Amino acid sequence: MCGIFGVFGHPEASNITYLGLHSLQHRGQESTGIVCGNGRQLIASRHMGHVADVYTSEVLAPLKGANAIGHVRYSTAGASHIKNAQPFAVEYAHGTVAIAHNGNLVNALHLRAELERDGSIFQSSMDTEVIVHLMARSGAPTLAERLADALDKVQGAYSLVVLSEGQLIAVRDPMGIRPLVMGRSRGAYVFASESCAFDLIEAELIRDVAPGEMIVVDQGGMHCSRPFHERECRHCVFEYIYFARPDSILDGPGVTDCRERMGRRLAVEHGVDADVVIAVPDSGVTAAIGYSAESGIPFRMGLIRSHYVGRTFIEPRQSIRHFGVKLKLNPARPVIDGKRVVVVDDSIVRGTTSRKIIGMIRAAGAREVHMRISCPPTRSPCFYGIDTPTRRELIASSHTVEEICRYVGADTLGYLSNEGMLQALGSHDGKAAALHGSCGQHGYCDACFSGDYPIPIPEPPASRRGSLVGS
Repeated sequence: MCGIFGVFGHPEASNITYLGLHSLQHRGQESTGIVCGNGRQLIASRHMGHVADVYTSEVLAPLKGANAIGHVRYSTAGASHIKNAQPFAVEYAHGTVAIAHNGNLVNALHLRAELERDGSIFQSSMDTEVIVHLMARSGAPTLAERLADALDKVQGAYSLVVLSEGQLIAVRDPMGIRPLVMGRSRGAYVFASESCAFDLIEAELIRDVAPGEMIVVDQGGMHCSRPFHERECRHCVFEYIYFARPDSILDGPGVTDCRERMGRRLAVEHGVDADVVIAVPDSGVTAAIGYSAESGIPFRMGLIRSHYVGRTFIEPRQSIRHFGVKLKLNPARPVIDGKRVVVVDDSIVRGTTSRKIIGMIRAAGAREVHMRISCPPTRSPCFYGIDTPTRRELIASSHTVEEICRYVGADTLGYLSNEGMLQALGSHDGKAAALHGSCGQHGYCDACFSGDYPIPIPEPPASRRGSLVGS
C-alpha cells in the first residue's frame, strides 16, 4: 500500500514529484520522501506525515536537479517510523543509489537472515533494503544489471523506481501484481503507480510498464529490456475494487468503468425491491451508481462523508456510540427515513464497520436495509502489498454469508460473485487496450477471495517472524 513516482529530465523535477505524490496520497499516509539528482549527487528529503503538510516551498527549495523519485508509504506490517520512510538512499562502491518500492517481498526474511549471517548490517526493517544489499553484492558492471541480479533472487510483488547520479530505472515484477505506468511531460519521462498522477502535471500517458520489464532512462534516451523469465500476468484485483483512485487507468481498464460494471453485475446477481440506492463513500460510490443504473432504483447520497478527519482526534470522555464511524460518516435522514435502502460498499473485512454503518442507517429511519458488496467475500490475507488482516480477523473466512448478514444487522446481504467480478474487469474498450502494454489477455490475482496465491508464501525463519516491514 504505497505510491511511487519518478521523473527524468525535467527542470523542476522535485516540484513535479511533489505534485505526483500529492495525487498518490491515497496510497500511503504514514510518510513521504523525495530524492532529487542533479547529475553529480543525490539529495534526499524524507518525513513523516502527508505530502502537502511536509513539503513546503522551503523544504523543496534545496531539492535541485532535473531527476527525482518519490514515495508515499503505508506499511503492510510493523511500526511506522522515519527509518522506514522511502526512497531509501545509500552510498556504496558504485556510487549513490536511491530506491522507492511498492509491493511486498515474500522471501525477504530469509534473504535478510542470509545477508546478516554474511555480515550485512541493516539500517531499517524494510524489505526494500534487502534489494539494496543484493545489488551491492552483485559483480555486474552496470546499475541495471546489478538491479536485475538482485531482483532475480527475490520473490513477491514489486514496482520500483531507482535513481542514481545519471540514470532513472523503472521495473515491475514478472507477474505485474502492483501497477506502474509511464508517461511524458515536456520532454521528460515520468513514471507513477497510477495514471492519475499524470493528470495533475499535464503529462501524457504512454503505456503501462509491462510485467517483467525494466526501463532505463539516461541522457541517451530510454532503453527497455525484459531481464526476467516470463510469467503469467496476475494484476492485483483489489486495485480495481478499492485501492486505486477512480480516475486512474491501470493495465488497460479505467478504474471507474470497472467499478460501475461491478455495480451493474451486482444488481443482476442480487436484485431486490427497494426505494433508494446509497453508497458507503467514497469507494462504494461508483459501484452504487452502476447498481442504480442497472436496477432502475434511484441513487442518492444517503451517507455524507466528512473530508476533514485528521489522523488524530480527541474523543469525548463520555462515550459516544460508534464514535469513529460517526466522525467519518453521517446519514442524510431525508434520503433514508421510511425507505427500503440498498447500501453498496466495496468490501467487508472484519464486519465491525459495516455493522455500525447499518446501525446508523436504521437509526435514521430506514424501513429495510439491504447490503450489497461489489466484490466476493474476503477470505484470505494479502501478502503482496495490500494491508489486509490475518485470516482469523477476516469475518468471511469463518462465517457464512447468512451469518455475516445477521452480524452486520442487514435484512439481506449479497456479494458479487468471483465470475461476475472477473467479467466486469475483463471488458474494456479499444482505446484502453491500446494503452495496455503488459498482457495480451488480462490475468488477475484474486488470492484475497480465492486463496489461490500465485507466489507461494514461505514460512518465515523462526527467529525473525513479524520483524520485517512491507513497503
